[in-house]
Amino acid sequence: MSHNTFGHLFRVTTWGESHGPALGCVIDGMPSLVPITADEIQTFLDKRRPGQSRFTTQRKEPDQVKILSGTFKDETGQEVTTGTPISLMIENVDQRSKDYGDIKDTFRPGHADFTYEAKYGIRDYRGGGRQSARETAARVAAGALARKVIPGVEVRGALVQMGPHKIDRTRWNWNEIDQNPFWCPDPVAAKEWETYLDGVRKAGSSCGAVIELIASGVPAGLGAPIYGKLDADLAGAFMSINAVKGVEIGDGFATAALTGEENADEMGIDGNKVSFGANHAGGILGGISSGQDVVARFAVKPTSSILTPRKSITRSGEETEVMTKGRHDPCVGIRAVPVGEAMMACVLADHFLRHRGQNGQQES
Repeated sequence: MSHNTFGHLFRVTTWGESHGPALGCVIDGMPSLVPITADEIQTFLDKRRPGQSRFTTQRKEPDQVKILSGTFKDETGQEVTTGTPISLMIENVDQRSKDYGDIKDTFRPGHADFTYEAKYGIRDYRGGGRQSARETAARVAAGALARKVIPGVEVRGALVQMGPHKIDRTRWNWNEIDQNPFWCPDPVAAKEWETYLDGVRKAGSSCGAVIELIASGVPAGLGAPIYGKLDADLAGAFMSINAVKGVEIGDGFATAALTGEENADEMGIDGNKVSFGANHAGGILGGISSGQDVVARFAVKPTSSILTPRKSITRSGEETEVMTKGRHDPCVGIRAVPVGEAMMACVLADHFLRHRGQNGQQES
């Protein structure tokens, strides 16, 4: 199986399966002398960790990260990167493979079971194996290091829609995302979502979501105008996340309803800096960052593992019905928020290093 690596200069290779002994990643291209500790990485992994509320899978994984290579204590005793590959490992401790025994010979509708077996001739039915969203824990760990590469840049994510229910943007408050289990910036919507998702969960069903990512402090000049577009790489990174079915940058699909006058972000000068009257473009023009906030959203489909029986087929071609037991997220979009943050951080770190490699340390 190829294609387990993403990035060019900041390169991340993930490894491991949902029900294997461990999973992790190898990060190549991390600059040297960057202070880093396992505790800093753990902070981000704890945001993604399952079993933190009744609204996520009850699989109990501590997701404790171990740094296996790529760091060394400097003269002051501080742990810093050496510039060599950094290997991170997260052990799996709460697998329940027996939950999947009933579906080992049946393809689950909405999952990649059929396509995976069609390609490789074999699949790990225990929690999806390599195709499981469990793999994203490694990405979150890599994202913690990526944030160290992009000085002055802050990457934040929020859930802005659950099922058909959207937030009220006039109530947006970043402080609220840590006060509810949904990463929701709207306290009123968060309360409404509790009732909604309880109903979805008790019905044995699931729902989708929309996650919004905003990177502040991104300098102008990251990206390239043709095959290295910043927005193209962001879209590819988000689409690589399990269950993601759509991505938009800035106003995205809504720009189709705008006029040219409305869509063009007017420019001016504020002191000695370029200013913009709006940010319909999401901080990226012609594939290159403009210095504004980089804004993106991605849509996550409803979790395919549900208790409601669905028509399917077996590996031998017989028609059947299947329902998926086990521990699953009624809305996988909740835990996709820190994953989206990590992927945005990794892409920005990669483009930051690519820009520096081509243009040196010049001001953007």
